[in-house]
Amino acid sequence: MKSRKAKKKIEIRQRILAAFSAVLFFSFALTWIIFSVALNLFRPIADYYPIYEQQGFLGRPAIVLFGSIGVMFVVAVVVTYFLAKSFTRPIEKLRKFALGIGPGNFKPNDFDFNEKELCDLNIALNVSAKQLGIYDSEQKTFFQNASHELRTPLMSIKCYAEGISFGLMDPKQASETILQETNKLSELVADLLYISKIDNISTMHSATEVDLLGIMRDCAMRQQAMADKGQISFVFDFDKDSIIYKCVQELISRAFDNLISNALRYAKCEIILSCHKKADHIEISVSDDGNGIDPKVLPHVFERFYKGNGGNTGIGLSIVKSIVEQHGGHVTAINANKGGAMFTITLPIT
Repeated sequence: MKSRKAKKKIEIRQRILAAFSAVLFFSFALTWIIFSVALNLFRPIADYYPIYEQQGFLGRPAIVLFGSIGVMFVVAVVVTYFLAKSFTRPIEKLRKFALGIGPGNFKPNDFDFNEKELCDLNIALNVSAKQLGIYDSEQKTFFQNASHELRTPLMSIKCYAEGISFGLMDPKQASETILQETNKLSELVADLLYISKIDNISTMHSATEVDLLGIMRDCAMRQQAMADKGQISFVFDFDKDSIIYKCVQELISRAFDNLISNALRYAKCEIILSCHKKADHIEISVSDDGNGIDPKVLPHVFERFYKGNGGNTGIGLSIVKSIVEQHGGHVTAINANKGGAMFTITLPIT
């Protein structure tokens, strides 16, 4: 494949200067042509009245006009140069600001331009810098929390392994603890990988039309053994007809699984699974009959690595929030009037 030849870049100020100079040149050339035509038309009069020719009536105006055109041309070029420089100076400031975003300078600027287009561009750059700053801060916090969460089970595994090695602990009891911590570590790594996946997925990619009621039933069936172990029953509050929705089935299933798994951790006797189609949205909720969520914890339940009383890794509900937002919806958590927590997913109907 042949590579294209690199085009020589031209600065905007050079383009403005060249364009204005060309316009002036053709304007003055046209003026000179008109003047020459006028002289030729006037020459018969000069021939009839020789005194005009003797006094240089035809020569001096031509010299004066030509000299004036030359002076005007030089002045116009100089003025155009400085005007072009004043036009490109704000663009240069924006270029330096944009280059600073790459190395991590996300602080918005306070530039004030008179031109509307430059103001709009500056606002767009400031918004982008702010969003990148938030994302950078979230990523740093994520890696710090992830490192802490991974370190805890690893240290526990190491301590129990050393205890077995030096004969300080009962091998059977220590092995059970190591297996528990290993399972916790595996679950945490799986959640971290899933977060990375959903943060980089497009919801329209591989989206299909599925029956949300069927997905919720399947999710409940997968966790039926855990519910039976805790003597917890599922109550289904569904519409009579199927609810068909275009979504990424894998992601929606994971969101339902996480909500049901969270409810199983706190429920006493039953979990209510609800799914109804409204006029302009679909409302899905998972409710338990536990003690509810601590009011101090409630505003933070969807934050990554935030663990309330009895929480696991602090990632499950944040995954739910990410998945729902990927589909253009939102999720909320409240304490029901009859006790227990209720998580509600609202998905828009498009």
